[in-house]
Amino acid sequence: MREDTDIKSMLPGELKEALAQMGEKPFRAGQVFEWLHDKRVEKYEEMTNLSKVLREKLADSYPLTTLQVVREEISKVDGTRKYLFALPDHNVIESVWMKYHHGNSVCISSQVGCRMGCRFCASTLGGLVRSLTASEMLEQVYQIQRVTGERVSNIVIMGSGEPLENYENVVRFVQLVSHEKGLNLSQRNITISTCGIVPNIRRLAEEELSVTLAISLHAPTDEKRKKLMPIANKYSIAEIMDACRYYFDKTGRRLTFEYALTGGQNDSDEDAAELARLLAHLNCHVNLIPVNPVRERSFIRPNRTAVLAFQNKLENFGINVTIRREMGSDINGACGQLRKSYLGDSREIET
Repeated sequence: MREDTDIKSMLPGELKEALAQMGEKPFRAGQVFEWLHDKRVEKYEEMTNLSKVLREKLADSYPLTTLQVVREEISKVDGTRKYLFALPDHNVIESVWMKYHHGNSVCISSQVGCRMGCRFCASTLGGLVRSLTASEMLEQVYQIQRVTGERVSNIVIMGSGEPLENYENVVRFVQLVSHEKGLNLSQRNITISTCGIVPNIRRLAEEELSVTLAISLHAPTDEKRKKLMPIANKYSIAEIMDACRYYFDKTGRRLTFEYALTGGQNDSDEDAAELARLLAHLNCHVNLIPVNPVRERSFIRPNRTAVLAFQNKLENFGINVTIRREMGSDINGACGQLRKSYLGDSREIET
């Protein structure tokens, strides 16, 4: 499906123009937008305040993007739910629903697979297939709300894929999911995670959005980062820090730095001291993530004592730091694991 025929990805002005070309009055666009993004119907037949003729014209011109739940895994430990969705072209993506005391968070994918090649991540093992449309990102949220019967209050674009490589669709997704006539989610409750696409960090700073930017840093020096993340060969840590300062100056939003602790790779006292020096003058906090072992990789998860020691070292240097609460440890909770497991069982969805 061409993106320009994807009605669920259209902003209100674009929807108004599309309906005008059908000879419809402007107010019809508001009705259709409400059906798609507030009531979140899956069929045009459900849009009961539109004429049958208009519903048929819309169905002929703009097939609705919907996702099919292929697998649902529910953690017996903490209730986390992991979903594998089939896209209209039969590719599969994964999303995670997590229940916290402050509300329900959903981690969504922005691409089918990933080409970034981070050494500790399962998402990248099969490479990049394609980017997702805004509607395919929205549908992950809408379907999870439909299945759980609960409202999503926080969204993290940190599943499979590099969001800032799918820049236009990710920004469009943010605009749509935060629209007052749709889900009306506060942009302050949306986090975009990137491994450090410097030009698009700067570009995002100009969008006048209020999202949180999370940088997947994972090492305090270029030398160590290159061993973990191929993107480090293109953009240096100094360039990323400059872009982060620019983002903060433009938006006033505190930055998050993701740091996947891998035993013997980036978890020494010297690594903590170097990281603290790097971040000393930034308004930020560090999210420590004990790495999830991936069978195809040789990385080791540090023990709890080592993780706490690294946290204490950073705090002694005055860095705000948290250890990410592990969610869904018993259900292939890490990025890419469920999709990879599924593709190992079957290469396509049976219909």
